[in-house]
Amino acid sequence: MILPGNATVTEPTSITALPAAPLHALEIWANPAKVAARVQKALGFALPAMNHSAANAAITLLRFEPTVWLAEGDVSVLADTLGDDGALTAIGGGIVRFRIAGPGWRELLLEGGVFDTSAAALPVGATAATVIDHVGVRLHVESDDACIAYVPSSYAQSLHHFWDEALSLIGA
Repeated sequence: MILPGNATVTEPTSITALPAAPLHALEIWANPAKVAARVQKALGFALPAMNHSAANAAITLLRFEPTVWLAEGDVSVLADTLGDDGALTAIGGGIVRFRIAGPGWRELLLEGGVFDTSAAALPVGATAATVIDHVGVRLHVESDDACIAYVPSSYAQSLHHFWDEALSLIGA
């Protein structure tokens, strides 16, 4: 018998497709130090380092590649800031965002994936580019209990199904 007040209740891991959001690939081709200084002045924060994110109230930048960031939100200030040293390309129509939340989100990502999902390797604010079940996925650790997965729209339905099936395997 479990006495009142002694039971621990946890929410199960959930996979939620998020509404479409303005997403852009931010690429820097030339003068990276000068562009970085201009971006910091325009946004109020520095371009995030590899595998990190940075944000203000209007925009989040996620870095997955040496010269490419994913920009989520209002990018209007960035077009002029880049000048001829880079480009912004709208990619929101080709990406589906999933929030994977709950106590088993790290274990769920290990199903079909081979990378370190520990809190030490993927702390809050971290980003990662990986392959899960043969699909290229970008990840952003939103909090200790949630991660946002950016999945190509052509694979979103099948990967969501894969994750739903895997939930029963991990007991989440």
